[in-house]
Amino acid sequence: MARNKQVSVRATVAAVVAAAVAATVSCSSGPPSPAISSTAPASSTAPASSTPTSATTPATAAPAALQPFDAANLRADFERAAKDVLVPGAVVLLETPEGTLSASYGTGVRGSDRPVTAEDHVRVGSVTKTWTTTVILQLVQEGKLALDDPVSKYRPDVPNGGAITLDQMLTMRSGLFNYTETLELNTAMDKEPQRVWQPEELIALAFAHPPYFAPGQGFHYSNTNTVLLGLIAEKIEGKPLATLFKERIFEPLGLKGTVFPEVSSNAVPKPHPQGYFYGDNVLTMTNPALPEDMQKEATAGTLAPNDVTDVNPSWAWAAGSGISTAADLKTLGEALINGKLLKPELQQQRLDSVTPTNPDNPTGASYGLGIAKFGNLYGHTGELPGFNTFMGSDPANGVTLVVWTNLAPTADGKDPAVIIARSLIDKVYSPSS
Repeated sequence: MARNKQVSVRATVAAVVAAAVAATVSCSSGPPSPAISSTAPASSTAPASSTPTSATTPATAAPAALQPFDAANLRADFERAAKDVLVPGAVVLLETPEGTLSASYGTGVRGSDRPVTAEDHVRVGSVTKTWTTTVILQLVQEGKLALDDPVSKYRPDVPNGGAITLDQMLTMRSGLFNYTETLELNTAMDKEPQRVWQPEELIALAFAHPPYFAPGQGFHYSNTNTVLLGLIAEKIEGKPLATLFKERIFEPLGLKGTVFPEVSSNAVPKPHPQGYFYGDNVLTMTNPALPEDMQKEATAGTLAPNDVTDVNPSWAWAAGSGISTAADLKTLGEALINGKLLKPELQQQRLDSVTPTNPDNPTGASYGLGIAKFGNLYGHTGELPGFNTFMGSDPANGVTLVVWTNLAPTADGKDPAVIIARSLIDKVYSPSS
């Protein structure tokens, strides 16, 4: 059982699944996930789309009852939850109409007293997907793409590409194999954590495996979709994806601490905590939980997590290599929901697109055009080895919640920021709402 410094490539997917589970058991509003949710757009009123898709979740819910805001109790609950999941450090930023909580817990460097702070930069994993999908939707409203375009129009090499629409890729309904589930990538990541991955290498890994299902016939969270969408955006605009993010999202929103790194870079801007991860990629590829004996060692403190801060995140690219801060994530989360990045019609279509990932469980996790919804909160979660992020915003009730941790996943395979967020959410909303 390898315990050297490695990075878990299954993490980008795991955060999604964990968020979905957390949301299903949460009584009022659960965490939006890095990407775990539902499917196609509900209305076809957006200018560049002619294919209507059904949705069962309204874009905005009626206001829910909020519990009285008690900053001291919320802070205590945050610290308790962070301690319970054994993270070195965590940060929360919660805003409601009744008050704001900004708090930190623990250390950015294990074995030191270096506190984490709200100014710290962290890897945000699949939150990056909201950037990529927003750029695609902006190109849709500019008439440069259409949601019902087949992906073969832009990438003739995609399996089933003539039958897969951009809409299905945005909503994780394409069936395309997820390259981060390949043994090839996981093995390579264990042996070469500093390797620079090119996007074309990533999709080649995916295309070597058959699709999960026919286009539109299921839901499977696949980073392959988002990497392809990033390549399509670059092709249409003739600019690097980093430039598109800067021009279309970061600068308009004033995101000063948000970065999409070059594939050659493994740096995180200062200040930043270290990020920690148990085990290695192959060990946690099919099950994010460590073997039981290792879990017991981690709980007892005799097994230390590895420092994976400097692992090159290029394997995640458009699907998860972004970096941000708590304040920027709050601004971004609200902008994704309040329409600052899209025109009203397409913004409404995006919100209406959020539908259950499992039709047999209409109250469970939901996903749409690059955003998730759990209970009252829209947003996304993200996980890269060493970092877990939760970002959610509730427009009807004026609630925004951001949580990040510098360990991911936990020894038992859970997503700590999602667990902390769920605990706080239960203290914000009244149980009957």
